[in-house]
Formats: sequence, structure tokens, C-alpha cells
Amino acid sequence: MARRPRPSGPSSPDQTLSPQHLLTLVRSTIPPIHPAGRPFITAGLAVAAVGYRCRSLRTAGLLAAGACAGFFRHPRRVPPARPGVIVAPADGVICVVDTAAPPAELSMGAAALPRVSIFLSIWDAHVQRAPVSGEVIAVQHRPGRFGSADLASASTDNERTSVRIRTTGGAEVVAVQIAGLVARRIVCDAHVGDKLSIGDSYGLIRFGSRLDTYLPPGAEPLVLVGQRALAGETVLAELP
Repeated sequence: MARRPRPSGPSSPDQTLSPQHLLTLVRSTIPPIHPAGRPFITAGLAVAAVGYRCRSLRTAGLLAAGACAGFFRHPRRVPPARPGVIVAPADGVICVVDTAAPPAELSMGAAALPRVSIFLSIWDAHVQRAPVSGEVIAVQHRPGRFGSADLASASTDNERTSVRIRTTGGAEVVAVQIAGLVARRIVCDAHVGDKLSIGDSYGLIRFGSRLDTYLPPGAEPLVLVGQRALAGETVLAELP
């Protein structure tokens, strides 16, 4: 009678996962954390450590640290290989596809440009990524309200930071980080003169927000309202 082959895999008694394999498995399963989230996670762990004798305090600290780790996750993304595309700068739901004048502080004139808006809930990854490859030619911050980011008025009334990027072909794309009802701080690491590659992370908004992307004249949006977008991967439009 033929013998059954011995199973090959981690469950086989002859094979065990080495520490290096375990570390690789963890890194491939759990996304890294954005540096902006480390103080919040540390604070939650500190509460848990201080209250280690108090079950409720320890639990609250660990839950807070875990929630912050989830919120500030920085998942790996792979931008499209084909040239000439504009990708979503943020995770979330497409809430607006229309035309509008870009933020006045950028001094780009009042002509309406194609615009795609993405609403980020607290469950979405909040790292922002460059929609195109190019040079940052302007970064402007404008104080404002902290109204609900899913309202149309958020684009004009809420606090925002605008990043204007010019591609090597001369096309310009603007990504606007907009604070929301719970968001109280916009983090933007892009500076004038920086060279960004499509999909590079450049900032973050804390706890619920909105991202407006202004496309070059003639660009046709390829997404619909209600569609989910992944930062650095979902194609919003093609460069004209």
C-alpha cells in the first residue's frame, strides 16, 4: 500500500517558522504606522502601564493604543505602471465630481477646473499620497472652520492646506487637505521644490477629513460619486 506524502508546511513537525519568517509574516500582514501616530500610541500604552493594577484603566489604555494604531496605519500601495494617470491622493468615498475654481490662495485664477472630492471617515487610512509625479511649486495653508467634511461648504469654509504639483509635461494638479468636524490638525510634509513620485506619501489629516483634487483643464474624471478610492492606486483621471 502506497504511503501518503508527509505534509509540507509550517504545521509539519519537520518545519518550524524561524524568527525571521515570523517577522516577515507580521510585516506583510500588519501595515506600518505613520510617524505622526506614534505619540498617540505611546500615550495609550503609557496609560495602560501606569494603570496596570486597574483593569479598566489598563483596558482603556490598550484600546486607545490599538485604535490609534489602526487610524494611523500606513499601508503599502502600488501605483499604476502606465504613464499619464492621476491617482487618488486619499482613501475614502468619492463624494463630489464637478468643476470649481481652485483655492484662491494659490493664485491660479477663477477659471473652473475638473474636481474630484474624497470623504475620509475615521475608519479610512488617513495618509495622503501624491496624485502625480512632479515638482511641488506651491504649498499654501488657510485657516478656517472645522465643519463636517461631507458638506459642500467644507471645500471653501474649512481649514485647508493646498499642494500644487507640476508634472514634467507642464500639467498641474492640486491636492487640497481639508480638515473635518473631528480633525483638528493637518500634517503636510511637502515643501516647495520637492520632487514627488506618484503614490509618495506627503501628509496626513487626523480623525476624519476631505481631499479635493483639482485636475488640469481638459482632464475627464474616470470615477463616480459613491465609488471607493484607494490612495496611490485608484485612477481619478488621465492627464490631457
